[in-house]
Amino acid sequence: MNLSEFFSENPKVAIAFSGGVDSAYLLCEAVKNGAEVCAYYVFSAFQPDFEREDARRIAFHLGAKMKELEVDVLCDPSISSNPPGRCYYCKKKILSKIISEAQKDGFTTVLDGTNASDLVSDRPGFKALGELKVLSPLRLCGLTKAMIRERSREAGLFTWNKGAYACLATRIPTGEEITEEKLECTEKAEAFLFSLGFKDFRVRYFNGYARIQVLQSDFNRLCDSREVINRELCKYYKGVLLDMEGRNEQ
Repeated sequence: MNLSEFFSENPKVAIAFSGGVDSAYLLCEAVKNGAEVCAYYVFSAFQPDFEREDARRIAFHLGAKMKELEVDVLCDPSISSNPPGRCYYCKKKILSKIISEAQKDGFTTVLDGTNASDLVSDRPGFKALGELKVLSPLRLCGLTKAMIRERSREAGLFTWNKGAYACLATRIPTGEEITEEKLECTEKAEAFLFSLGFKDFRVRYFNGYARIQVLQSDFNRLCDSREVINRELCKYYKGVLLDMEGRNEQ
C-alpha cells in the first residue's frame, strides 16, 4: 500500500499533529491526496513554545485546518511521578483528548506519524496507539525516516531537516518527579543553545546539574562557547556537565 491508496480508503481523517518531520509530511500527503483532514495539536507543559509555532506554520503553509488543545499532564500522578511507563500514560491521555475532540468534529479515523524506522518495542507510548486504534500510515506504507525527510524536502516542507525532538519530560531521569520548574529550566536552557546555532542536542537534568548532549561534531564549537553557556545555564542549574559520548545523528 502507498499513501495515495491509504487516503483513497480513508478520505476523512484526523491527525495527531506535533509539527515535527513525520506528522508534517503526513499532513502534507493527506492534503495532496484530497482527504478531508484536521490536524490536532496538543499543548502541555511537556512541549516548548517553538513546537507549537512550527505546527501553526506548517499547517498554514499547507492550507490545512489545525485545532489546538491543551492537556494538563502534571495533574496526573501516573505521569508526573515519572515511572518507567510514563510515556504510555501520557500518550494515552493526549490521544484520548484528540480522539474525543475529533469525534465531536465528525472524524472517526485518527492517524499519527509513527514511521517504519521507529522501534515500537522500545517505546511504551506506542502501546497506546493499538489500544486506541490509532493508525500509522507512514509505518503501514513502509516509509523510513530517511525517506520521509527526502520526500519532505522535495515537497518544499521546512521540516525536512528538522532535528529529532522528544518532549521536555524525557530530559528528566525516570523516577525523578517532573515539575513545572524543571521543565521551564529545560526549555530556557535549550532555547539558549538553539540561539547559539546548535540544532541536534539535549539538556538533561542530572541531580540539579545540566548535562548537555551534542553531536560529536559539535564538541569543539560547544567548548568554544563554554563560558557563555556556563554563565547562562547556571541561572537554572547548579552547574553544567558535558556528556562525552555525544548524540547519534538522527
